[in-house]
Amino acid sequence: MTEEQAAAARVEHAEAKAPPNETESGSDTGPTTVEREAQLARVPFFEGLTPEALTMIAQVTTEEAYPYGTRIFQYGDPGDKLYIILEGKVRISREVGGMGEEALAVLGAGEIFGEMSLLDESPRSAGAIAHEKCRLLVITKDAFDDLLFLHKDLAYEVLWSCVRMLAARLRETNDKLTFLSTSGRF
Repeated sequence: MTEEQAAAARVEHAEAKAPPNETESGSDTGPTTVEREAQLARVPFFEGLTPEALTMIAQVTTEEAYPYGTRIFQYGDPGDKLYIILEGKVRISREVGGMGEEALAVLGAGEIFGEMSLLDESPRSAGAIAHEKCRLLVITKDAFDDLLFLHKDLAYEVLWSCVRMLAARLRETNDKLTFLSTSGRF
């Protein structure tokens, strides 16, 4: 079996394994694939993707819900999932020696997180905690890799979105560092 055939089989298995109405409680009241496509279309990261691309991505997503204060992942964990916030807020933070938790960002509906570890295969560079009750769409690293391997046009579009998003975050970080250094708080 070629690598492409193996990837196709894994994507097909993931699509069959994740029923479109699966929810945290296991009931059939969750979003359908069509509803997930609509949710993805509203996320800036996925803007401009074709309906077919959104369908492919929606088919490999699952939904997870976290109550307030729940740790989604922590610094150093393996980066095995990408998260898309549907509702609620998520706090991205790191522990700073002698100071405790330092919040790096509070993300809301339509934002994604966890993408860095999927791209560079490094452990998580920060932790994520439910800042309020939240619902997330989740894409596993294996499903993400297989989807991009099988659909090169989709890979180009998604990776270009990653580049734009990471560039915007880097620009924002540079602005914060400039402010801190000029205000004497650094």
